[in-house]
Amino acid sequence: MEWVAIVAVLAAVAAASVASVAWRDSLRTAQQWEERALAAEAIGREQQLDALEDRRVRDLTLSTMREGLLLVGSDAHVAFANDAIGRHLPSTPATLDAVLPFALRSGIEDSRERGQPNSVLVETGVPTRWLRCTITPAADGATLVVVRDVTQQRRLDSVRRDFVANASHELKTPAASIQAAAETLRHAVEDDPQAVPRFATQLEREAIRLSRIVADLLDLSRLESGSSLDDLVSLGAATREEAQRLEEAARDAGVVLEIETSQERPIRGSQKDLALLVRNLVDNAIRYSHEGDEVRVEISCEDDVVTLRVSDTGIGIPSKDIPRVFERFYRVDRARSRETGGTGLGLAIVKHVVENHGGTMEVNSELGRGTMFEIRFPAEPSSSATVGQPV
Repeated sequence: MEWVAIVAVLAAVAAASVASVAWRDSLRTAQQWEERALAAEAIGREQQLDALEDRRVRDLTLSTMREGLLLVGSDAHVAFANDAIGRHLPSTPATLDAVLPFALRSGIEDSRERGQPNSVLVETGVPTRWLRCTITPAADGATLVVVRDVTQQRRLDSVRRDFVANASHELKTPAASIQAAAETLRHAVEDDPQAVPRFATQLEREAIRLSRIVADLLDLSRLESGSSLDDLVSLGAATREEAQRLEEAARDAGVVLEIETSQERPIRGSQKDLALLVRNLVDNAIRYSHEGDEVRVEISCEDDVVTLRVSDTGIGIPSKDIPRVFERFYRVDRARSRETGGTGLGLAIVKHVVENHGGTMEVNSELGRGTMFEIRFPAEPSSSATVGQPV
């Protein structure tokens, strides 16, 4: 009986041991499952955060684009519109029926019907703006619309076309005159020798005019690429030098030329371009003055600003023409400009020089009483290098 009791006890102990091992194994398995669940949850949250970050970056990128983006779903409702759409279109539409201008809506509808890309140029707003709208069918019947403002591009294209047309016309006129004078001169040598000096003078005058147009065109082209700002320039010295060159032209026109320069500070810029600015302003003032009129050039410096004033008592500029006098080939008095040999490019050159040097310009004129151009440049600090030397 004792052996039976012992065996029973051993069996009970073995059973308890097996139960304990099973319990520990089940506990370990439960812990592993819990750890896996926590890991899976952490991964899920990380993926959600990544997705939110990706969406935030995407939304930020699309909202800062200059082009407007509009996604129209298959149900004709707007699924997405970035901030630029509200700037380009009259309003941000919620559905296709609300898209304006009508020409854009019509273009989108046409693209959706045909399932083909489309491009529409629309005019909208006051002042007028031009929008280039590219329409592309997307997946699941959606349509993507990209809207770009091309107003400035069209304006530049128009200016370029006008410039080419005007330049061709301006070059054609003296070239035709030179050809006619040369042909007449060739015959006059034999048939009318006394007329030779007259035609030779005409030939020379037109050749000089043609040369001036070409030179101004080259200067204008160079200035459009900017000016070198490596020198410290005395505007007073440049003005006195250019005035000496124009004294003879002033005497021939019967115009009094007065120069007044005070103590000034140097300007950082291009000696050549600033001299070109002074030359064109003074030359213009002389050309558009009558005999006995006065052209006055003043240089002053105050509050870190160097000011150039060129004034005359000549024919003046009509108020309606003042905003346009800096356009290429624009002339207030075409007949007088051709008579005096003007090219119509002088003030366009002046404008580019002022802009390249960070200056500002103001024009005041009264018809029949004269004109004043006032140009202000930032003065270089007094501690800078010697005037006229590159730095």
